[in-house]
Amino acid sequence: MLHFEIKHTCGQARRGTLTTSHSTIETPVFMPVGTQATVKTATPEEVWETGSRILLANTYHLYLRPGHELVKKAGGLHRFMNWPGSILTDSGGFQVFSLGSMNKIGDDGVLFSSHLDGSKHMFTPESVMEVEMALGADIAMCFDQCAPFPADYQDVKKAAYRTYDWAKRCKAVHHHDFQNLFGIVQGGTFADLRKMSAEQICGLDFPGYGIGGLSVGEPKEKMYEILEVLDPLMPKEKPRYLMGVGSPDCLVEGVKLGVDMFDCVLPTRIARNGTVFHPTGKLVLRNAVYAEDFGPIDDTCSCYACRNYSRAYIRHLLKAGEVLGIRLTTIHNLHFLQNLMAKIREAIEKDTFDVFYRDFFSQYKF
Repeated sequence: MLHFEIKHTCGQARRGTLTTSHSTIETPVFMPVGTQATVKTATPEEVWETGSRILLANTYHLYLRPGHELVKKAGGLHRFMNWPGSILTDSGGFQVFSLGSMNKIGDDGVLFSSHLDGSKHMFTPESVMEVEMALGADIAMCFDQCAPFPADYQDVKKAAYRTYDWAKRCKAVHHHDFQNLFGIVQGGTFADLRKMSAEQICGLDFPGYGIGGLSVGEPKEKMYEILEVLDPLMPKEKPRYLMGVGSPDCLVEGVKLGVDMFDCVLPTRIARNGTVFHPTGKLVLRNAVYAEDFGPIDDTCSCYACRNYSRAYIRHLLKAGEVLGIRLTTIHNLHFLQNLMAKIREAIEKDTFDVFYRDFFSQYKF
């Protein structure tokens, strides 16, 4: 159902392939986020053209609307949204825990209120597996408890133990013809708790592992420290997925520390605000300096936006509130990250990742 092969390494950086029943994915890989079975403002065909071969959909949002049973009746997420590649669904855990005052957490699960209409719902490991199996993604994530940052040591420890208990319950009920269930390592920014969680979750022998509870407000340096701690503790032969991380600098650093998979709403979210990625850093196209700039967003980029439109035109669209503007910035940002990952993979293959790393940070400012 899932095959992961590491073809080359350069230090801790890994170059491989991840094959599901729907596609073969070159790793390291960035996965665009299609929260509600769509990557905002872009069609599935346009997302595919950026080089994306796997994307993420959100269990919490699809459970509430349109409902997992409807998606199942449609033939699963792939048919429902007309996506030919692979799909990963998160468990919805981050969303229900982020509701704060709208939820009540217990060992059995989480009672929460819908952000849409206030209706009450209960997520348990068993019910989440039912939803994810109905959605039919290639990869499903276990239901876990993501501790916030900052958080008390004892609270983070309790969340890590609960994540382990829930992972066992998820695995006990999960069954699917082609879907693969990944466990999630928690433990916040505490090295000893990360070691404990990694030992527990990896001991359950999942086909892949998420690294959760990072990129939740902690300094980037602390995230990198935790990745360094986890690298020798996680199975070398299985994919590692750093959840919720997608800025170019973090992707490069994450690969350097042994990560294979990433996802984040960042590239599409900032695109809708008129901000685009560039080899030298981020550009805010709404700014007046681009009003008469008739060059492409990036003259080294081959995306649809850069091949056909100028910074001045895209700025005009953004200022006028035209949807085409944010469609073009979205396409560019997704293409930029896919191109970045392709360059990373090539550098690992050629044993030049250290050179790539230095060159990247010599020009990219963030």
